[in-house]
Amino acid sequence: MTSQQSPRPAIVVVGASRGIGRAIAELAARDGAPVVLVARSIESLHVVQAAIEQAGGEAFSLPVDLASPDATRILDEFLSREGLVCDVLVNSAGYGLRGAATALPIADQIGMIDVNVRALAALTLHLLPGMVARGRGGIINLASVASFTPGPYMAMYYASKAFVRSFSEALYQETRRTGVTVTCVAPGPVSTEFLEKSGANRAALFKALPKATPEYVAKCAWRGFKARRRLVIPGISARLAILMAGLLPSAALLPLVGRLQLRGNDPCPCGSGKQLKHCCRAGHAKGGTAPA
Repeated sequence: MTSQQSPRPAIVVVGASRGIGRAIAELAARDGAPVVLVARSIESLHVVQAAIEQAGGEAFSLPVDLASPDATRILDEFLSREGLVCDVLVNSAGYGLRGAATALPIADQIGMIDVNVRALAALTLHLLPGMVARGRGGIINLASVASFTPGPYMAMYYASKAFVRSFSEALYQETRRTGVTVTCVAPGPVSTEFLEKSGANRAALFKALPKATPEYVAKCAWRGFKARRRLVIPGISARLAILMAGLLPSAALLPLVGRLQLRGNDPCPCGSGKQLKHCCRAGHAKGGTAPA
């Protein structure tokens, strides 16, 4: 890019290699702006890039480990080199784990903070001032229906998504008169690899709720963002789950969520290493934190 050329506005999609991130990237590319695809796997990114380009869009691939403290610097350098500026940031990267906090590896649980919270916050805080200065653009942050309640046996994941929703809604209010939009998207279960990798697909709670497609969630998210909405909740079942969570007192809600998320063959929360059904199942069930 020469000194006379202004950088082109681009849509930066973090977590673009699969699921909701990929679906939003493909949808956004149809609007004509270049899309920067960010994820760890360059091979997966190239697949998405090829699909976008085949459909007539423009895309760039940037492999980055979001847990790295250099992620924002790497993104800055890439955008500058390609003559781009981030007009819209989509934060859809994240992961979850199901199980008792005492049984899951500590490093993996802290890793959720690194990716779901720290990386999202760092990218948002780094790129938002430029958007405000230009008076346009915005941010889409992916939360979850899990953000509306504490989640026994997925404690760190639920807590991380609660941060995303609180942070996003506060920034929406701060920036609403600047021309910038911060939209939080809170879907229920979505048919992606997340359910299998997290183990959530084996929990009764996630089996009970209908699963949306990534394409449906992406369409709701993109449409809601363009309509300058603060919060997007795709699907009636997700709205009903949030309504129920708001109506039930914590004394009833927490045991219910716990029972729906824990199975008898999961490691017992007491830390014994035994399966729950061979250890403290009866005692936990009386306390309302194990499945019936």
